[in-house]
Amino acid sequence: MIPKFALVFGLLSMTCMLNLPFGFMRGKARKYSLKWFLYIHLPIPLIFLARTYSHLDYRYIPLFVGAAVLGQVLGGKLNI
Repeated sequence: MIPKFALVFGLLSMTCMLNLPFGFMRGKARKYSLKWFLYIHLPIPLIFLARTYSHLDYRYIPLFVGAAVLGQVLGGKLNI
């Protein structure tokens, strides 16, 4: 059994890393276009499934939203 802290930390890290490439692509897309909208929202079902399958309570959702936003912002600032 994984300790809850490790599980939450791992899933938050995964959420942030999953959003990095989507934030990078969003930064290159025209603002408010369909691609821009999709790059923001496509990772959400994967994050939902990870949180649901790990049996984490709904109280952790604000942390996941914060990690997703952080990943999007950091990905948008990447200059590759």
